[in-house]
Amino acid sequence: MSQDIAFLERLLDAAGPSGFEVRAARVWREEAERFAADVRVDVNGNSYASVNPAGSPRVMLAGHIDEIGLQITHIDESGYVYVAEIGGWDPQVLVGQRVKILTSRGGVRGVIGKKAIHLIEVEDRAKASKTKSLWVDVGAATREDVAKLGVRVGDPMVIDQNMVRLGGDRIASRAIDDRIGAFIVLEALRLLVVDPPVAAVTAVATVQEEIGYSGGGARTSAYALEPDVAIVVDVTFSTDVPDVEKKELGEHKLGGGPVLSRGSASHDGVYEMLASVAEAEGIPYSVQAAPKATRTDADGIYLTRRGVPTGVVSVPNRYMHSPNEVVSLADVENTARLIAAFVRALGPGSDFTPR
Repeated sequence: MSQDIAFLERLLDAAGPSGFEVRAARVWREEAERFAADVRVDVNGNSYASVNPAGSPRVMLAGHIDEIGLQITHIDESGYVYVAEIGGWDPQVLVGQRVKILTSRGGVRGVIGKKAIHLIEVEDRAKASKTKSLWVDVGAATREDVAKLGVRVGDPMVIDQNMVRLGGDRIASRAIDDRIGAFIVLEALRLLVVDPPVAAVTAVATVQEEIGYSGGGARTSAYALEPDVAIVVDVTFSTDVPDVEKKELGEHKLGGGPVLSRGSASHDGVYEMLASVAEAEGIPYSVQAAPKATRTDADGIYLTRRGVPTGVVSVPNRYMHSPNEVVSLADVENTARLIAAFVRALGPGSDFTPR
């Protein structure tokens, strides 16, 4: 594994729920400053790093740095903290978790509470938990005690779960979706520094994808960059687990390489070039149909300005939107290699206009 796993661990462990990505974005930029040009952040919180900024064509590599989380909506007189979801949660995975509240003074730990199973009526025990029925206990006895900790309404929080190494080359983290994409676009940029392309390449750690119903940070950063082509890196469902319908989602497994999207926001010319490059480089891959929407940053990029030919490359991910998402580091490495090779294959005359 050639990648900087220490950096990956720092990035995954940094807290950065949608709308509050500053901590994770700062880690990303600090690493980018070691080798890239024009490292900066915009008013929305998108982070940028470039290689060969005067080159042609202009290439945007996007991976969103935000993660799902929770936000405080109310603190009651007894010191219990109530929350709303940031992004798409399955509330069942929240029950009993430890959380870290991100306050202006630093992190405050708490636990998610629920009525004990013994006290729930028998007919209600099989019913799914709802986020509005849960609370966070920070160990306070009163609302004033909570305030003394620096905790306020509106503060965000994340599951208090750091990256762990599993067997083989697999890792688990609460922030794989899509901190791993932000990592990959920067690793692709690192590869391009060693073997520079003729293209101008900018990696972007975008914000607010998980809540970006109008395009999030991907749309504003694409508007600013005016790319000639864009590659979005995200995660997709690994279908090598029990009870997943491959007829609907396709066949994608950990260790099977990157997943290339076709249809919708995924430009077919970009897809074909990605597939050709993967085959030339000996990189395994699978294909995923996206007939309606990709549900990635690509949906916010491809219609920007006059339109941007956009490709989507995803990493197979188990247990999506849970505290323990799982990926293969070989897939991460192969995705970065594929993107770097794709960029090197571009020239000033590269044109994805359908003929």
